[in-house]
Amino acid sequence: MLRCLEIEPVWRQPTASQLAFELAHPDQVKLTARSERLKRDPLNSVLRRRFNRELTRPKARSDLAAQLASGPIVAVALDLVEGSDALNEALRVTSERILATLPSARLACLNVLKLGRITIDRTLDEEGRNKHIGRLVALRHWASPLGLDESRLTVHVLEAVDPASAILEFTGVNHADHIVIGARQNSLMRALLGSVSARVAAEAACTVTVVRPPRSAVALVHDQEGRKPKAIEA
Repeated sequence: MLRCLEIEPVWRQPTASQLAFELAHPDQVKLTARSERLKRDPLNSVLRRRFNRELTRPKARSDLAAQLASGPIVAVALDLVEGSDALNEALRVTSERILATLPSARLACLNVLKLGRITIDRTLDEEGRNKHIGRLVALRHWASPLGLDESRLTVHVLEAVDPASAILEFTGVNHADHIVIGARQNSLMRALLGSVSARVAAEAACTVTVVRPPRSAVALVHDQEGRKPKAIEA
């Protein structure tokens, strides 16, 4: 609310979508020291700000269209269980390139905790740790190399039977402008159930970037006896 009341427009949320996102996820909003203030500033502080306004005024954006374009919501969907390290690294590189051109963009990191259709799901892993909290920590760890300010980064663990539907619902409700998702390698599960990334790309109402790890990152070679292939860095 304090950001909404800023006198200078460039200190407010850049778009209404980002404001709606913060209102929908208040637990992700970082509270600063001024949120705890109970009294007004002294008169001399107010006068100092008023008469030195030009010195503290941020550089205004001259083009409203450029401001709106630079403040989208980018959602990146990560597989923390079956996703490969190479794919997750490729997702980070792609996200970094996108954010480099969007100084006011918000990054929402998503992971789907898949629930069973019939079986009873356990909230704790085999070591007794909460799965939900563990994945939230993993998402922040993945995003830490991006060096984003906390006001531009949120992490979300969605619980759903259908991962694709969960991603589509979250990005639709939160008016995401761009989805970054990894393409899982060929597998029996993918052949039977279809690709989550393909469905998201087909049904999403926004731009979708499907990422694959670079071919040069990992090469598969067979040993001389033709047994299980081993992964080596190229």
